[in-house]
Amino acid sequence: MKNKIAIVHDFLTQSGGAERVLKVLSDMYPEAPIYTLLYDEGKMGGMFKGREIRASYLQKFPNFLKKHHRWLIPFFPVVVETFDLREFDLVISSSGAWSKGIVTKLNTKHVAYLHSPMRFAWDYSDQYIKEIKERRMSFMVRFLLSYLRVWDKLAAERPDYLISNSKYTQERVNKYYRRESKIIYPPVNNGNQQLVTSNQKVEKVTSYKLPVTDYFLVVSRLSPYKKVDLVVEAFNKLGLPLVIIGQGEQENYLRKIANDNIEILGWQSDDVVQDYMKNATAFIFPCVDDFGMAPVEAMCLGVPVIAYRKGGALETIEEGITGEFFNAQTMEVLADGIRRFVLNKDKYDKNIITKKAQEFSRERFEREMRALIFEVTENEK
Repeated sequence: MKNKIAIVHDFLTQSGGAERVLKVLSDMYPEAPIYTLLYDEGKMGGMFKGREIRASYLQKFPNFLKKHHRWLIPFFPVVVETFDLREFDLVISSSGAWSKGIVTKLNTKHVAYLHSPMRFAWDYSDQYIKEIKERRMSFMVRFLLSYLRVWDKLAAERPDYLISNSKYTQERVNKYYRRESKIIYPPVNNGNQQLVTSNQKVEKVTSYKLPVTDYFLVVSRLSPYKKVDLVVEAFNKLGLPLVIIGQGEQENYLRKIANDNIEILGWQSDDVVQDYMKNATAFIFPCVDDFGMAPVEAMCLGVPVIAYRKGGALETIEEGITGEFFNAQTMEVLADGIRRFVLNKDKYDKNIITKKAQEFSRERFEREMRALIFEVTENEK
């Protein structure tokens, strides 16, 4: 008998790496409804058109609360536990914080794909507290984070199987949750891998108004922890052309501090992003990420990556072959790393870079996920 499957995801309010993974899971199981805390159809760009989305009762809250849903953080544990999943034989959660905490019946198998442990409760809690100047508020935040760590640890005990998206995530899952997990790397969109000739490059430059000279590229959410401001400062100093694609709370600030050699384009469609990637001299990845899909997408198109030496980038980038690392998140160190790359950029082979990126293909992800799901469901028969 065919298993009845549901998928659970934290939020559908922005399009990022976790949502790309969710899209592939949904394509694998198109009849599975998607449960989520909040859904903003306008911000998803039709990514889940035709899918059944079952949002929580938070969807009925006033728009200003949904827009600033961080104010609702204390309620998320309770809300995610209210999802009624009794009709399903298998639930796959796609979790960066909340969805692994669903409650399922005894005979329902729960497989959790972990993009990360709850970052703000475990990895960045000290940083959040330091940014709070008012003592009473600081105490309240400390109390909230303590409560969330307790809930998160309990929530991580609920899935029958845990999957980590990288070794870096796996190590933190083991440390924070004291649980073993299997690594299945995310599916990276390899797009159109036809390498770009110089003639094609001029055509694309004309089409999308790219700078005629070689440029560096950042594609990222423009949030403080993504460290895009660090890249802007480095390129202000270097004077090299830089293109930034993305949106977020730092967008206006970055526009104010960026010199004329830097172009900030905001949100762009996948097709436009891919064309910018094809034409880039190198892709800059300055943050610590659990995996980091954008740099691998650039590698799929033969573009080398300059990345901070920490996190998932250590698993995807081969130093001197597919990119370079810099060792500290400071403007000076990043600028030095870019200078080194410029001196050695001719040694990079687009075909070798593209071949390395195929280790993270969608086909490989689907094969490994289906094998695990088969193992989970067949063991119950």
